[in-house]
Amino acid sequence: MASFPHSHDTGAFGGVVKRNFSGLWILAATILGSSMAFIDSTGVNVALPILQEDLGASISDLQWVINAYGLFLASLLLVGGALGDRLGRKRMFIVGIIIFTAASLWAGLSSNATSLILARALQGVGGAIFVPGSLALIGACFTDSERGSAIGTWSSASALTTVAGPVLGGWLAETFSWRAVFFINIPIAVIVIAIAILRVPESRDEVTGAEIDWWGGTLATLGLGGVVYGLTLATNVGFSDLAVIGSIAIGVAALIAFVVVESNIEHPMMPLYVFTNRSFTAANILTLLLYAALGGMIFFVPLNLVHVQGYSATAAGFAMLPFLVLIATISRWSGGLVAKIGAKIPLTIGPLIVAGGLLLFTLPEIESPGFTTYLKTFFPAVAVMGLGMAITIAPLVTVVMSTVDQRLSGLASGINNAISRAAMLLAVAVMGVVSLFFFNGALDDQLVDRGVPQAIVDQLEGERVKLAGAEIPADLSEANAVVIQRAIDESFVDSFRRMMYLLAVLALGSALVALAFIQTHPAHGEQYKAEA
Repeated sequence: MASFPHSHDTGAFGGVVKRNFSGLWILAATILGSSMAFIDSTGVNVALPILQEDLGASISDLQWVINAYGLFLASLLLVGGALGDRLGRKRMFIVGIIIFTAASLWAGLSSNATSLILARALQGVGGAIFVPGSLALIGACFTDSERGSAIGTWSSASALTTVAGPVLGGWLAETFSWRAVFFINIPIAVIVIAIAILRVPESRDEVTGAEIDWWGGTLATLGLGGVVYGLTLATNVGFSDLAVIGSIAIGVAALIAFVVVESNIEHPMMPLYVFTNRSFTAANILTLLLYAALGGMIFFVPLNLVHVQGYSATAAGFAMLPFLVLIATISRWSGGLVAKIGAKIPLTIGPLIVAGGLLLFTLPEIESPGFTTYLKTFFPAVAVMGLGMAITIAPLVTVVMSTVDQRLSGLASGINNAISRAAMLLAVAVMGVVSLFFFNGALDDQLVDRGVPQAIVDQLEGERVKLAGAEIPADLSEANAVVIQRAIDESFVDSFRRMMYLLAVLALGSALVALAFIQTHPAHGEQYKAEA
């Protein structure tokens, strides 16, 4: 899902670009820039097991390594787009790249989990400024006849870099260090900034002069942050803790206030009237459920592969390669389906296939790593999920973009992008709590069944929050260490399977939403109320 703010100056400016600037340079800058944000949104996941061991991080810390980035990226995307419209798209694109790169350097140099989490939060702020700017620049710098092809190229490259993130992240983490996942952004950023300065023209929205919705951005960040912080903290202290209750309460109150503010100000970051379109609303509910399932899968599968199955970080990254290949080869075909059979069928079948892929993740036992083993265990699940997402993505984008007035297509895309990222953010927070609950229950049973002495059980208490990354007490005999490790591994697999069942239910729910509410051939702007 991509965000590009609405503009009224694209047509006239496109002619200037065609005469004086190369569209290839503009695409190069925007694709390379966006790739940093998209790779870091998925590539870090595969490095989590190595990072956890190096920094001694808990499962709560790992959640925040992912969530701190996603929180600020999701909640500030539309504010970032408005900044570009008002202050200059090229200028804010470069500013966002600089902030993101400085944060990447900070992240790579971090010596503890807290420092890394703060750096990831700053990365999210930078990403929220330049990600919407990348598509806004394409919208402003290409003529009407060229723009569709340019956006298609950007979208394809974005999908590829998002899914390629685990492959690159795993290889960098194992070959060099988990820090290299962040350091790789620095040379890319230098190239992007150079191209932007030398080859990309400036543009801004000279017509609307819309004010930036700082209240909306603040309340969205506070709301998501409060809920996510409370859920993540609950993995350590439980839901009865006053800090957890207070954080979630503040978050919910802020989200309610966000809705009230957005419905009453002149230039909201998320105008609520666009949701009067039934198909648009259904597409975003589908996005919320489906991307929550995807986010949970991307977080937990690498932990299983590396900690339990014995995969290297590189192998864990390559384990996701079928997902990448299927999206790259099928998305164009699935996009063409909408014109032939409408959006309802692919948006129903695609998520159903995703649910099937998630259920396939419940089948593998603890196996010795190897290519043949992978083909029989995790490959079917990854491939089926890739097929389902490849069938879904293009029709979903088509519904989002075609059911609102054309001048609000950027806004529609931005809303959908923010929802998809918020869904993945909340999924990691919620599923982290649930997975720890399942893990602790399974581990208690395993330790009792194996007759582990209470003294050893007590030693493990502080390690439970690391899930499969729990460290064995150093003073145990080799025989006892083997027993404890097997108990931890079996407990994580049990928890992992339960998580995949829950994620499959989310994917199934998204299919039901499409079946019930997506029209086969939604008319452009159907039920849309042009109140802006």
